[in-house]
Amino acid sequence: MPYSPGIKALVALGIAAAGALAGLLLNGDVQASLVMLVCGVAAVLVATAGGDPMGPLDTAPAAAEGPGIGEVLDAIAEPVLLIADRRVIAANPPARTLLGQHILGEDVRVAIRHPAAAERLMNPNDHDSSAPIHLVGLGTRDQRWEMRVTALGDGRRIVHLIDRTGSYASERIRVDFVANASHELRTPLASLLGYVETLEDGASEDPGIRKRFLKIMHDEARRMQRLIDDLISLSRIEAEKYRAPDNPVAMDELIDEVCLELSGAPRAADVVTEIAETEPVRGDASQLSQLLHNVIGNAMKYGREGTPILVSLTPEGESMVRLTVTDQGEGIAPEHLPRLTERFYRVDSGRSRTLGGTGLGLAIVKHIVERHRGRFDIASTVGKGSTVTVLLPVHRLS
Repeated sequence: MPYSPGIKALVALGIAAAGALAGLLLNGDVQASLVMLVCGVAAVLVATAGGDPMGPLDTAPAAAEGPGIGEVLDAIAEPVLLIADRRVIAANPPARTLLGQHILGEDVRVAIRHPAAAERLMNPNDHDSSAPIHLVGLGTRDQRWEMRVTALGDGRRIVHLIDRTGSYASERIRVDFVANASHELRTPLASLLGYVETLEDGASEDPGIRKRFLKIMHDEARRMQRLIDDLISLSRIEAEKYRAPDNPVAMDELIDEVCLELSGAPRAADVVTEIAETEPVRGDASQLSQLLHNVIGNAMKYGREGTPILVSLTPEGESMVRLTVTDQGEGIAPEHLPRLTERFYRVDSGRSRTLGGTGLGLAIVKHIVERHRGRFDIASTVGKGSTVTVLLPVHRLS
């Protein structure tokens, strides 16, 4: 006995929901499961629309999509295409923005100009058709996309494109970070091992050589200690970045403490402070102290010898406090400014290491400012010096 279209639609919809749930339980991919469910709904709409679903296609959007399919596809924020007989018969706005407004009615190989995509889409009998295909360079050269293809019951297929550029960039940053950290630790460690072996071979019998070697070993060990301390600090700050601090911190008192602590550092410069009356900021005192140590310490290291460092604290409107630290050093070329807060990025690697820099100081400052919901900026003029500006929110009683 033939079943009514309504019963068929309910059965098909139930199967689609079960398939989406199974996909979610098997691989935990929520987006893919949602698209699978949408594909099932689209199949139901096509099946109940009447007529021959695989009949001649009109490339105009309204005729190709059928009742309701356009609304279903448009509800998806990522690029989605509906293809039949290897031609694009429907595409939501994100897909037309990515691939071009002309793709409706085109051969799918022309619409998605990528060899890996063409190979998958031209082989509908591929037994591994549910596996994602990774596309590099689709849209722009640096973009990374994941393409998933889902077959509908009537022979049509849904093509779902997921932007993985952010995930790829995060993974690349992680890999670069591990490689850089390993290199930074390996260098002083190799130096330490070399001097230990030299001392073991008899150099320790000469008091002068022994003293010089031990000083170098001590400096290299301290360099490793600073790097490890900075790595731990950066990890801790990143772990807390979603939890904004909420303690009142008197920045004027903290600046005085940090300047006093830095006054005995090598290359100590005169620090001139201009402290206006400001409200306490909302923050973490230990992290703000670390921020001041890094920013003022950098100005002392890279400022021109014999020139003062200016530290000022002023109100910024009614809700923020502005901290600026200015030196009169050699300055930084414009092309370096956007990368100064990258981990291990150095304008002059040799000079930075000689002065005891780990390459993490400004990255730590950036993350501290972000955790405090503030703003951070570096301005510099070659030959004149640099200015670091930090805006922090004031503490308000609830």
